[in-house]
Amino acid sequence: MKTNFEKYGRKDDKDLCEITLENDAGMTVKVLNYGATLEKVLLDGKNMVLSLKTPEDYSKQRNFLGGTVGRIAGRVRRGQWKHGNEIHQLPLNDGENHIHGGVGTDMQVWDFRPFCGKTARVDLTLFDPDGHNGYPGNLRLHVRYELDNDNILHYRLDATSDQLTIFNPVNHTYFNLGERAENLTLQMNADYYLPVDQEGLPNRGIAEVAGTAFDFRKNKRIGDSLHSEDEQIKLRNGLDHPFILNGNNPAAVLSSEDHKLTVITNAPALVLYAGNHFDHTGVANNIGQYDGITFEAQYPPTEGNDLGQITLLPFEKFERVVDWKFE
Repeated sequence: MKTNFEKYGRKDDKDLCEITLENDAGMTVKVLNYGATLEKVLLDGKNMVLSLKTPEDYSKQRNFLGGTVGRIAGRVRRGQWKHGNEIHQLPLNDGENHIHGGVGTDMQVWDFRPFCGKTARVDLTLFDPDGHNGYPGNLRLHVRYELDNDNILHYRLDATSDQLTIFNPVNHTYFNLGERAENLTLQMNADYYLPVDQEGLPNRGIAEVAGTAFDFRKNKRIGDSLHSEDEQIKLRNGLDHPFILNGNNPAAVLSSEDHKLTVITNAPALVLYAGNHFDHTGVANNIGQYDGITFEAQYPPTEGNDLGQITLLPFEKFERVVDWKFE
């Protein structure tokens, strides 16, 4: 087991660092303290995730590649959260909606501490003050990336707020297993998904995956879904939908000819997004459409402003766990 880190820049009067975790089997994981970002997963000489060309690129333009996105990942309709008789208004940064926490946690520089023992890990912490991005409550976040000798990368996010608030963060890594996601196969334990409207928000409750492009209960090539004639696929230009997990493990298994990723989580849903917008331009000019796919472990977005499912009580502990096993 080995850990080390290198400084590569400065932002907001803080050092930007790349932290390396390596296990005894030769698997290497690289994490950035900018955005508590999973930058690379190197196995058998291949990168299992989509990455930008250099660590410096991540802070040049918001891209969500591997970032810890919060306080809320995804959209909030009209930016409104109703609790009791009150309506709390969040900034509108996606047309008439709020998305990805505003200037979110993926755009901030986290403090960190590496540790090496039976596992190689890094602990990252962030203090997000009351009122930042319109969210109530002083929020303390703690993210841990931990690599073991079974080639499992454990991701854990804990958080506590001193006020009633809403919180639904996510790790936004795009997986490709060293190939293109479009060509990979996927099996997922989800019998239902959430159809969405033109704005990318649910509008008619859950729907059965059976008989649709969203049926991954048995192993299926992702490209078959992406290039189907399904109206929901066409509406979002690909996969961009929440899947409701049925409680059976693993949540998802992604496979190529040479590698396999197994995903286990305590989240009730996975939002799958196939990088529909990537087009080899901007800071991510090395990435094209359908090159990678996310498994965003989170609470699914809601149709209206009742966000009770993601409401965090004062000093209540939030805990999100995701395990990624690479073979």
